Amino acid sequence: MSEPASISTGIAQRYAQAVLDLSREGGDLGKLESDVNALDDAIGASPELREVLSSPVVSREDQGRAVSALADKMGLGDVLSNTLRLMASKRRLFVVPQMVAALKAMLSEGRGEVTAEVRSAKELTKTQSDKLAQALKASTGKDVNLDVTVDDALIGGLVVKIGSRMIDTSIRAKLNALQNTMKEVR
Repeated sequence: MSEPASISTGIAQRYAQAVLDLSREGGDLGKLESDVNALDDAIGASPELREVLSSPVVSREDQGRAVSALADKMGLGDVLSNTLRLMASKRRLFVVPQMVAALKAMLSEGRGEVTAEVRSAKELTKTQSDKLAQALKASTGKDVNLDVTVDDALIGGLVVKIGSRMIDTSIRAKLNALQNTMKEVR
């Protein structure tokens, strides 16, 4: 991991832990989870929101007004709303997507679940998703939530990442391995 990426991850982890601790103290983990999911959906759906969060050109005051309006419109809880406002005042909104991901992971871990990042060459059917989740549960011993994205470049197969473990059964990886083997033969 590059140094700037690790610094951003560290910042995001600290904010996420603070939000989780404050929400736990307030007995508001259910509200936090729904807020985090809603915020994650909003970030994924809105290029304008991603621009406000990441652009160094947008002023601190404009970022603050934007996240305040967003928090009010979405009905986010006090802890998350105040954290977003604080992050805007400190010019730290660029780590919000990482903070959201960290919060989702922390909340899942608290429930004894893990999240598997799955990239597949085509959309998985409900049956395929269920079978994959069951296989991963048998492997990890925990309930598994799937975060599935489609990646046409894989050609076929799956890439599954759980924590630091990665399983790559994609055709692209097999072709790359074959290409490397053929280079060694020369």
